[in-house]
Amino acid sequence: MNLLPLTPEGQTPVRVLTIAGTDSGGSAGVQADSRTMALLGVHACVAVTAVTVQNSLRVSDFHEIPAQTVADQVRVVASDIGVGAAKTGMLASRAIIDAVARVCAEHGIGQNGSIPLVVDPVAASIHGDPLLHESALDALRHNLIPMATVVTPNLDEVRLLTGIDVVDDRSARLAAETLHKFGQRWTIVKGGHLRSSAFSNDLLYDGETFHELSASRITTVHDHGAGDTLATATACALAHGYDVPSAVAFAKEWTTRSLRASYPLGAGRGPVSALWRLREAGADHGPW
Repeated sequence: MNLLPLTPEGQTPVRVLTIAGTDSGGSAGVQADSRTMALLGVHACVAVTAVTVQNSLRVSDFHEIPAQTVADQVRVVASDIGVGAAKTGMLASRAIIDAVARVCAEHGIGQNGSIPLVVDPVAASIHGDPLLHESALDALRHNLIPMATVVTPNLDEVRLLTGIDVVDDRSARLAAETLHKFGQRWTIVKGGHLRSSAFSNDLLYDGETFHELSASRITTVHDHGAGDTLATATACALAHGYDVPSAVAFAKEWTTRSLRASYPLGAGRGPVSALWRLREAGADHGPW
């Protein structure tokens, strides 16, 4: 695949901000986001929203960061370092969602500003453990998603946000149309969790046109962090100036490659892995 360009040594690389929770098991959250950015040659900035207690089996607890502290992390990065794009992950509460929406608007992040915003509306972990309080869903629908350049829910999150259970192409298109009414510029309905299909078909919609992105399904249970990886890779491509369809297509190919390279970890579901890029770099350039 064609990768994002690397910045020459000594020059400041493209910066992308992730606003998300931690993963103590290292497979998802800001750990997955930062790993993706590093392997794409992007400088990762981080605003931590919550600290989770999790491993490969489940999320057993999480602790929210005060909403003002979350907003202040975004504010100090945006005002000094600057970012080419931002993405959100786990936001945990209505107070955090509202604070993130306000500070993003303040610094031109989102579709009313010049900085693209990818919203990954994380509501539950890959194990089914809740990561978003019920009271926060309305804030997500009406305060943050309308600011997004692109929204990247999985099928469980589509159902929570719209009430639509995606089972085929027709219901996927209905879900995309329903989601798009929240006001974001682009909507993607990901098909990775539709296990009955031999393909992983994602549907990208801008309110007028559907773009279908398809890849052969990778047979693996080790897919922890796949959603984070897709959203982050999309943000990285947008920061490099890609348009949304091209950025999402790039991110899907990156995530598919990372799924192919996934590995077992602990007694549960292991992570997708972008370490394949290091192996390819080694093959290209020989021993360091």
